[in-house]
Amino acid sequence: MMKFIFMLLMLIPLGFLNYFWLIQFIWFIMSFIFILCFSFNYMFLNISYGLSMDLLSYLLMLLSFWICGLMIISSEKIFLTNNYSNFFLFIIIFLMFSLFMTFSSMNLFVFYLFFEISLIPTLFLIVGWGYQPERLQAGIYLLFYTLFASLPMMISIFYCYNKNFSLDFYFLNFEVNNFFIYIIMNMVFFIKIPMFFVHLWLPKAHVEAPVSGSMILAGIMLKLGGYGLMRIFSMFMLIGLQLNIIFLSLSIIGSFIISLVCLRQSDMKLLIAYSSVVHMGLALAGIMSFNYWGLSGCLIMMLSHGLCSSGLFCLANISYERLLSRSLYLNKGLINMMPSMSLWWFLMLSSNMAAPPSLNLLSEIMLINSLISYNYINMLFLMLISFLSAVYCLYLYSFSQHGKIYSGLYSFSSGVYREFLILILHWLPLNLLILKSDLMVLWI
Repeated sequence: MMKFIFMLLMLIPLGFLNYFWLIQFIWFIMSFIFILCFSFNYMFLNISYGLSMDLLSYLLMLLSFWICGLMIISSEKIFLTNNYSNFFLFIIIFLMFSLFMTFSSMNLFVFYLFFEISLIPTLFLIVGWGYQPERLQAGIYLLFYTLFASLPMMISIFYCYNKNFSLDFYFLNFEVNNFFIYIIMNMVFFIKIPMFFVHLWLPKAHVEAPVSGSMILAGIMLKLGGYGLMRIFSMFMLIGLQLNIIFLSLSIIGSFIISLVCLRQSDMKLLIAYSSVVHMGLALAGIMSFNYWGLSGCLIMMLSHGLCSSGLFCLANISYERLLSRSLYLNKGLINMMPSMSLWWFLMLSSNMAAPPSLNLLSEIMLINSLISYNYINMLFLMLISFLSAVYCLYLYSFSQHGKIYSGLYSFSSGVYREFLILILHWLPLNLLILKSDLMVLWI
């Protein structure tokens, strides 16, 4: 565990020496070294001074390494325009360090500390490299939505320590039968996932963030909420059986409403951001169902959504860099300009609507099983959500690829190697990991 922390820290001087592509190369070497750390021992392993990982945290750490590496490739524009590229690399390394510590900590308070610290570099990314003046408002939204629930959670952690005399995840199996503690401890994770009603920060943050900010938000930051809920729900088994149905119903109905909202978006990034809320709403409902299929389905949904949504934001950025607009009314007829990129739009959107052989399909099958076993009435909303997710993906594809080319000012090429590399590195794990999907259902 410590070797990766030191490797990350030693990358910081390289970043300030402006070795942009060298860091990119080392980052992928680091990702592959991390893959070699895989173990079939599903309990905590590689323990070093309070840092450890089981399969749940291993998969999310691997996703963090992968997405952060792809963020650097997709941000070539920052390097070429010399827009504080060394500081940008420092922010990404600091972000990866905080995520690594969040996922590997065995202590609830250390987890909470780094969970909150990871907000700071994300805020810097949005405010520092966003495109429009509204990025300040988006940053404030992101900051205050998260901070609103974070202090109450810290108080509830102190309460848990007072009752249990340990904050180690391994020993968090005592029962907290208190409605107030249940709400204040979980609310920070509901905001982070985000749950319907507390999701408004997400579309704002996505639209104003640069491509790297959108990738890390969609790929990793939303997963922190699901990871936290999975870790602490062993404390809320009794009260959860009474209260979870409220949040489960809210998530499923919210996913349905936001699927309808997706159908009338004219901004490509907003559409992809709202589709993230739909998918993570299903994942939250899976956790709330308190069964094995729901938890495993949620883990697979977090992985598949991290890769798929991040890839879609890359595609939206590729179009934005050429036409300088995210509007679907201006991004038309792209199949005539970049036919090879249209194939990637199709592959990513088909994965997003849960077409085989993507991990999205496996996760949706598991979550649907879990939620119907919880209550068969859920079937109605699940049918509508599955149908509407296909509808808004086809809407995005047909609007952007077909139609008459907008005859304004644009500069286009049929795509460069770097862009195809980013897309294939998103798509291959998303569609090949299904071959080892048995690993992901054994983590409990």
